[in-house]
Amino acid sequence: MNFEAIVSTIDSLPPLLDTTLIINKLYADGDENIDIRKLIVAIESDSLLSINILKMVNSPLYGLSQQIVSVTQAVTLFGTQKIYGLALAYSINNIVRANIRPYGVTNRVFNDISHLQSRLVSQWFSKIDKKTAKYLSPLALIMESGKLILAKEIVSASQIKEFNLALSMSENIPRYENDIFGTSSYYVGGLLFEHWNLNPRYVDILKSLDFEYESKTKIDVHVDILDIVRTAINIKEILNEKSIAKASEMVEELGFNVDNFIDTAEEIQMAYIGNSR
Repeated sequence: MNFEAIVSTIDSLPPLLDTTLIINKLYADGDENIDIRKLIVAIESDSLLSINILKMVNSPLYGLSQQIVSVTQAVTLFGTQKIYGLALAYSINNIVRANIRPYGVTNRVFNDISHLQSRLVSQWFSKIDKKTAKYLSPLALIMESGKLILAKEIVSASQIKEFNLALSMSENIPRYENDIFGTSSYYVGGLLFEHWNLNPRYVDILKSLDFEYESKTKIDVHVDILDIVRTAINIKEILNEKSIAKASEMVEELGFNVDNFIDTAEEIQMAYIGNSR
């Protein structure tokens, strides 16, 4: 289990699914220039992707009062950026199939974490800057993807119990990952996105979360926002009192309204607890 092996694993991965590649090209000129009709047609041309997106948007995590029954409805309600994230998440999970058990959570909970992170970015930061919230929402949905690669390495090395035990005693997940692999799962996520030619700025943001990176000065605020989100919601703490408090301190340091953040985090927390019963 080392950095070179991880890079080799990523290099061996196939391209994203054909439909996802088409959708990714639609976003090449930015979300504001997206042809919504072409987006809907592309999604509807792939029945499995359509079914999966409808399944995700109708998840109790989003607390909708009425069922979404069409791709058009989903795009209209959630926006093109969110749908972009859902399409990417579907493709990534199909290519990088992994048992996330080394991280001490089930695949279902891991999926919940990803959606909650995206929801927190969207609901909290839209009160500050809607454009930034829309931009980061799809990235938040897939920023944990690097853990799928690391989990595969751990399983292949038959080190599940050892990794999980040491992880449970660690206060800092990325630091522990770096001790074992020489990198963090977020940096690995950046390498994944680079391999698939996804948004270069998304690549830079993920690579900058745990390490100084050459492009960081241009994306500091994006990195800080996602750092707050992963502090509040992660594989060890999902919006509990401790994680919200730690994240709130970071919010205050950046000069954002702490009450707005806490209110949003607690609202999402209560909805999640209610849906988990």
